[in-house]
Amino acid sequence: MEQAKEQVVQKKKSPVRLIILAIVLGVGGYFGYKQVNFTLTHETTDNAQIETQITPVLPRVSGYVKSLSVKDYDSIKAGELIAELDDAELQSQLAEMVADYNQAAVDILNAKASLNNARVSLTVNHGNIDISDEKRRKSLEDYNRDKSLYAAEAITKKQLDDSKFNYENAMKSFENTKNDLTTAESRIAVLESAVKKTEAAMAVKQAKIDQQKLKLSYTKIYAPQSGKIGKKNVSEGQFVQAGTPLCSIVNDSTYWVVANFKENQIAALVPGKEVDLRIDAFPDAKIIGTVASLSEATGARFALLPPDNSSGNFVKVTQRVPVKIWIKDADKYKNLLRAGLSVYVVANK
Repeated sequence: MEQAKEQVVQKKKSPVRLIILAIVLGVGGYFGYKQVNFTLTHETTDNAQIETQITPVLPRVSGYVKSLSVKDYDSIKAGELIAELDDAELQSQLAEMVADYNQAAVDILNAKASLNNARVSLTVNHGNIDISDEKRRKSLEDYNRDKSLYAAEAITKKQLDDSKFNYENAMKSFENTKNDLTTAESRIAVLESAVKKTEAAMAVKQAKIDQQKLKLSYTKIYAPQSGKIGKKNVSEGQFVQAGTPLCSIVNDSTYWVVANFKENQIAALVPGKEVDLRIDAFPDAKIIGTVASLSEATGARFALLPPDNSSGNFVKVTQRVPVKIWIKDADKYKNLLRAGLSVYVVANK
């Protein structure tokens, strides 16, 4: 009797077990079919991340940090002051340069005054030549007249000799005044060159002053773009070399995704194609992207040591191609997007 009862109970339970098993198999088959169908009709990758423009803030001159106007992760606009370097030494150098420039200006005035005096002297030399030439001409006439008088025995030999002596002196005086004129003209050329040289030196000093003022302007470091400050690398009082990163500014208005698809997946990825973007940090956010472009080289080609398959044993490895994807309505998700966040990308084949 008891065995019969047990058989009756087992018979009653068997349909339930079969129903449960059928339901499990049906659900499993349904989800299995969906997964297989999804795999056959979509290309996916989880090798993707959000990217944006990150600009380092670099000083163009060396110096001690006088003040910092920002803190870690502060929002900032382009052109706002970030830091200021101590400019006392540069100001002292500028004062010395200005004094040297003023001395050069005085030197130019002196050179121009000397040139003006030389030109005045040149006018005097021209007048002396005219006087000497007139004396030479008159002494020549006197000498010729005295020769005629001496031939007529109207004057003595001494008078003739005196006339000849006066003529010779007048000739020498005339030659001397011409030499003085040549010397004066040469001196003017030298003085004109001195003026030009002094003016050129003054221009060099002015250029140095302008360069120093430019360096002084570099002691105030402004934001090259709008965004958010990353972690600061310096503090007040610290000495920084030119080109040392003070901090970085993350552009918080422009974002895109770089997805590294396998080489056998890129056939379906053409510019303009829409894809689904699922951010790991915010899985409920439904974000749409548009394929912008595909890299002309695989990611391995940008490595520090690119692979060279022509040497050694060759093992084929599926390569990945970076794909740039624009985010639609990026402003709508501005508070969610962060550079470096992991993204799962789904694209229809």
